[in-house]
Amino acid sequence: MQAEDMESSMESPNLEFEYGDTDSLTAELSELYSYTEEPEFALNRDYFEEDFKSHARGRRWTELTLKEQRSYVMRLLDALEVTDRDKRLKVARAILYLAQGVFDECDTEVDVLHWSRHNVFLLYDMGIFTALLELLSMEIDNNQACSSAVRKPAISLADSTELRVLLSIMYLMVETIRGQTEDDRPEWRTAREAFKNELGSPLYNGETFALLLFTMVTKFCSMNAPHFPMKKVLLLLWKTILFTLGGFEELQEMKVRGRECLRLPPLTEDSIKVVRAMRAASPPASAMELIEQQQQQKRGRRSRRSAFVDSLEGDSPFTKKQPLVKQDSLDTYNERDPFKNDEEEDPEDTDSGIEGEVDPMDRDVIIQPPPPPPPLRPPTERVNFPKGLPWAPKVREKDIEQFLETSRNKFIGFTLGSDTDTLVGLPRPIHESVKTLKQHKYVSIAEVQIKKEDALQQCPMSLGEEEVAETPTEMLYLGMLPNLSQYVIALLKLLLAAAPTSKAKTDSINILADVLPEEMPITVLQSMKLGIDVNRHKEILVKAISALLLLLLKHFKLNHIYQFEIVSQHLVFANCIPLILKFFNQNIMSYISAKNSICVLDFAHCVVHEMPELTAESLEAGDSNQFCWRNLFSCINLLRILNKLTKWKHSRTMMLVVFKSAPILKRALKVKQAMMQLYVLKLLKIQTKYLGRQWRKSNMKTMSAIYQKVRHRLNDDWAYGNDIDARPWDFQAEECALRESIEKFNSRRYDKNKNGDFAPVDNCLQSVLGQRVELPEDFHYSYEMWLEREVFSEPIQWEGLLQQP
Repeated sequence: MQAEDMESSMESPNLEFEYGDTDSLTAELSELYSYTEEPEFALNRDYFEEDFKSHARGRRWTELTLKEQRSYVMRLLDALEVTDRDKRLKVARAILYLAQGVFDECDTEVDVLHWSRHNVFLLYDMGIFTALLELLSMEIDNNQACSSAVRKPAISLADSTELRVLLSIMYLMVETIRGQTEDDRPEWRTAREAFKNELGSPLYNGETFALLLFTMVTKFCSMNAPHFPMKKVLLLLWKTILFTLGGFEELQEMKVRGRECLRLPPLTEDSIKVVRAMRAASPPASAMELIEQQQQQKRGRRSRRSAFVDSLEGDSPFTKKQPLVKQDSLDTYNERDPFKNDEEEDPEDTDSGIEGEVDPMDRDVIIQPPPPPPPLRPPTERVNFPKGLPWAPKVREKDIEQFLETSRNKFIGFTLGSDTDTLVGLPRPIHESVKTLKQHKYVSIAEVQIKKEDALQQCPMSLGEEEVAETPTEMLYLGMLPNLSQYVIALLKLLLAAAPTSKAKTDSINILADVLPEEMPITVLQSMKLGIDVNRHKEILVKAISALLLLLLKHFKLNHIYQFEIVSQHLVFANCIPLILKFFNQNIMSYISAKNSICVLDFAHCVVHEMPELTAESLEAGDSNQFCWRNLFSCINLLRILNKLTKWKHSRTMMLVVFKSAPILKRALKVKQAMMQLYVLKLLKIQTKYLGRQWRKSNMKTMSAIYQKVRHRLNDDWAYGNDIDARPWDFQAEECALRESIEKFNSRRYDKNKNGDFAPVDNCLQSVLGQRVELPEDFHYSYEMWLEREVFSEPIQWEGLLQQP
């Protein structure tokens, strides 16, 4: 791996990547289908045309009036009710062809997307989605299909045909209706809001649509339904959550509104805009460049000695032409490191601390004189940053209290608890420090929620019932809560199986059921095509799971901090932290630049244009893109999840140190993309104080990058360790204390018998014995056994009743 990393550490260009909720609509639709499913496009068309001929009388679908189109869709809807499974499948394929945009009547991909949008809104208006939902529920409960799939030695695409058709139609409907365009009709906008509310409310058996899909995921991972097409299920689940709860921009708006409702100060900046305006830092130097730098260091030391002699002789070295030297990696301002002395250390004296290797990123180069700074890029939608740093610094209330507690102990010998206003007896500089800290104080929504929850726990009677708004996030959490751990474990199992660093095991789940054909390839070209398809399939799975987990964490955190904490804790207990680190323990540049796609086979290109002859060379060449959007998107999502799990959690931060994440994360800095580098640097920042002085000394360039790009906490001593922060960590105690707070929250808010301690007690014997008790239906069969076990065989201590309690 080290050899691969050195090969890939050449100067890489800036990645023109714009992070968002999803990729383009064309890319998202094409990823729904595997390349193995390509022959089914023609099958859908044939079934549609076979049925449509008798209705249209020689006309095409695009030539019908809206009334005639509605009439035909109603006919298809009636045909879905037939009991014959094969006939139902043919009708479903005809509906799928409509949702795909009647591509046989289109000349361009734009026409396909236009008619797909038109048809999808028509299908929703006619009630197709509700009918599909009933059929999907029938297929999920089809025990015969599940049992036959369990017995099969090898599962292929043919075992999930009905499910794939239904899920494809539903995905096309959700993804198409979710997107907004400027030329949308007013009735389409109304339909979008109605569909959004419908998906977020209990649809079937009192469950939301997302919970039905979560049930499919857990059933698949428990090996009870190995034929379920997991890629389509996860993509549909992700897009359903994204549609009903909202994406990252909606989250930012909800956060602003939430702060206004709690009467908190407005946000100092829009984090989305700040991150988009950031510039990527230079990647690490290659092995050859490292040798050149070391030689330049020696020449630099010699030139300083000769410079003094030359100056005495009147010949200044600055009048001589200097050799060009590569710009220092991660050195944005092309300045010399202010933390080092003029005289450089010898390479032999530098040790990398716990890692036992010198990172090429962190070697300083002496350049005399320094070259002029590069010209700035033209300001395109740039945010007005504080001078020199992208983020305004923040301070928590807790940080001010700790600062004052230390100052009071030092100067007056006692403390005043959480009082941050009384400054009597403290020197003037402390007054100025407290004033500066309060100017940058930031109170988060989570802190307000925790204080409110503590008050409700302490005074349940006087404060009364809490009014909980029935938002889509609240309803989703309420539905997920009973089986939350199963859902989290199932998602992580799938992520592990799809990770490129995972090795195939006999007991692992088979995630390739909806990509493997019935007949395995026999030629080299077919094998190459299938290999690309399998790799692409895994990448899409990682993309969907990472985006889904991040969305859940962000929405639950905004809705209530303890909802976020319980999901986080389930993720940590299911080994999510080492799993993500294992994912990044690979040649990350190769993963991001992977070309596991065949453009001519992507939808809608393959249904509009004639298929060229595929060759081994064209498959190897792949597309011409500089990077793979979905892989870079997945990497950023996983880094953001890791940040959310470890932020302000000492024991989880120590897990990063114990798992030796520093060298793994530093390799990820090779990717020249500002947002990814920011989240890597955040993860390095929280653990620098625990990595030792020698590590910090050997990695000054990384330290400088953290200083330049990551938000500052004014009294955070991240750049150096002290006795307080080097305290021993008790993982179990910290997590148990957090779990206790979570359980109290869930019990108070969601337990039906939450007021049991305060409810009046019925002391009337007749009333108590007269209460009707619900017993299971088969209880009378085992009643005598129950009497024998619970009553007659248990000795009764009658004298115990006479004793004083």
